[in-house]
Amino acid sequence: MPTLTAASQLLTEARKHQSWITSIRRQLHEYPELGYQEVRTSEVIRAKLDELSVPYRWPVAKTGVVAQIGRGDGPCVALRADIDALPIHEEADVDFRSRTPGKMHACGHDCHTAMLLGAAKMLKAREAELPGVVKLVFQPAEEGGAGGNMMCEEGALENPAVERIFGLHVWPQLATGSIGSRPGVFLASAGSVTITVQGKGGHAAKPNLAIDPVATAAKIVCELQTIVSREVDPLEPAVVSITSIHGGEAYNVIPPEVKLIGTIRSLTMPGLEFLQKRVRAMAEHVATANRCTALVEFPGHDYPPTVNDAYCWDVAQELGREALGEEAVVELPPTMGGEDFAYYANRVPGCFVALGVRNEAEGAIYGVHHPKFKVDESALPIGSALHTAFALRSLAELHDKPRPAL
Repeated sequence: MPTLTAASQLLTEARKHQSWITSIRRQLHEYPELGYQEVRTSEVIRAKLDELSVPYRWPVAKTGVVAQIGRGDGPCVALRADIDALPIHEEADVDFRSRTPGKMHACGHDCHTAMLLGAAKMLKAREAELPGVVKLVFQPAEEGGAGGNMMCEEGALENPAVERIFGLHVWPQLATGSIGSRPGVFLASAGSVTITVQGKGGHAAKPNLAIDPVATAAKIVCELQTIVSREVDPLEPAVVSITSIHGGEAYNVIPPEVKLIGTIRSLTMPGLEFLQKRVRAMAEHVATANRCTALVEFPGHDYPPTVNDAYCWDVAQELGREALGEEAVVELPPTMGGEDFAYYANRVPGCFVALGVRNEAEGAIYGVHHPKFKVDESALPIGSALHTAFALRSLAELHDKPRPAL
């Protein structure tokens, strides 16, 4: 096995780059961009890669970038960061608050991008020693756009073929200086639902002359909850959440239509398909019983569950303990959040790791997708060091494995 730098030493080195990594994160944070619109973000990434003399392919999946460090015919390992923001107006008390009203890096993708660029800096310094290739995958449109799937379809895992992939996600439930994940299913399969309830509008003073979609929509919302509570095994996680209701404009008018939107989640794709089937049947039958109709649609993408390779998680745990200490690595329960890292992990062995960024003293206490979301930036070099360690350890192990003849 080629000589390896200890993960603890990599962390010491990464901390020397903290100001560089943090400045990138803050630059990205000020100018958030939504999925497949990450033009400025992509420019920043490419500029930093040019600064490091790291070659890359662009555009991939419209605004994505795939960089490559290393040479030769050895194994290939990938590290992935998502780059898009969310349609949330920022309320966090930071000097580098979003300059774009209604858009915010509320899920830490600015951190992910900066940490991967930090790893690029460290890996480039070792390029002559690498026993293979490290791909750096900067992916757009994680937040509902299935950018990971498009990256794969456009060859992000090919030429050379990726044999392992790792991703990090900032995790406000974990204290800075810790990491977590689990073998097997870590995050849920997830999809969206839209239900359009159509009735007959009329004067609110004469409801008998109308067919009320508001009352019907309310019944649908309540009945949908019985799918999870009465049709799914209590020991099997499942979610059916209606998160938005729109209908009507005036206090004295029954509208002709009400629209419901929400999310459906399960830890398996068959589970997600079952929930979708029952949501459709329940909504349509409740609507019919109330003289309305319900148009049920599942727009967007059905994200598969994120399934971690057990051995890749073993590698991540070992390196995490080496860098942060024995107690710093925790095995987490599955979560009903969804992630399109799943698209990569469905194709090659991989591991998605939660990186602690919680620090009560700095107000880094809010969850992702919250307008006051903050991170403890001292966690950023930890992420860069772990990315680097994942790549170096995996290349060394894969290099020493017997390889098939070409």
